[in-house]
Amino acid sequence: MATVETKYLGELRTQATHVRSSNTLVTDAPVDNQGKGESFSPTDLLAASLGSCAMTIIGIAARKNGFDVDGTRITITKIMAENPRRVAEVVVEFVFPSNNYSGPEKEIIERSARTCPVACSLHPDLRQTWKFSY
Repeated sequence: MATVETKYLGELRTQATHVRSSNTLVTDAPVDNQGKGESFSPTDLLAASLGSCAMTIIGIAARKNGFDVDGTRITITKIMAENPRRVAEVVVEFVFPSNNYSGPEKEIIERSARTCPVACSLHPDLRQTWKFSY
């Protein structure tokens, strides 16, 4: 069974439908690449996927190890390069709630982020910069 079905809507816009849930999202080309920039660009979704995947894996590890990461905020910055146009770097900055995390808990958090499935799936030339504030 397919995971996502995507339809081109014209004007550099697509609509992707998650097959299992029927949830949809729209992408637009960014304004610096002939688009309207009215929604996530495909490369914005790549950056968002990295942050969301890392947070999900951190959440699983925290649950398994008996500590809480609820309320964590993530700021993600995508840095583009040219020739060819591509994502050169994604900076993922976590701000965790004041939970007095122990050294071993911080190690679990940081290892979980860096080894999430999206992080492990990206090309090694794409720089992943991780920042953790506790």
